[in-house]
Amino acid sequence: MRRFQGAVFGLAVSITRDRALAEDVSQEVFVRAWRAAASYDVRRASVLTWLLTITRNAAIDAVRARRSAPTDAEVLEQLVDATLRPPDPEEQALRGVDGERAARRLMEIPPEQARAVVLAAVGGLTAREVGEHEGIPVGTAKTRIRTGLMRVRQAMEDERG
Repeated sequence: MRRFQGAVFGLAVSITRDRALAEDVSQEVFVRAWRAAASYDVRRASVLTWLLTITRNAAIDAVRARRSAPTDAEVLEQLVDATLRPPDPEEQALRGVDGERAARRLMEIPPEQARAVVLAAVGGLTAREVGEHEGIPVGTAKTRIRTGLMRVRQAMEDERG
């Protein structure tokens, strides 16, 4: 699991924006992975993808648990802007290689899909909340999130060759 620590921590930091919380999330991810190891299916995803999925869910749970009130629109817009803007070198080092690749790929998909993915994956919003924030139907929000994630995933797989 040591070889996955950087990627897990990098994604946790990019979602939580808090190094201390990201450390807690990373530890929780490996505990969850250990407990669920028997359910891992190599045919469905690589170990890294499986761990990053657990990381995303754990980080969003942690952010939501800390959030006493819904995030206001201005904060969400800052989050979208910060995620879709090319990172400075220091931030890039914190994100880790896979996180940085994913952020680059987000900038290559249609903006409405990238916004939906960032609001859901980084902002922790549900599809319903993304729809409300963007002023679109829930079904459209779900489609944008799903299609955006598929395009990012496919571009990253194509890059790995």
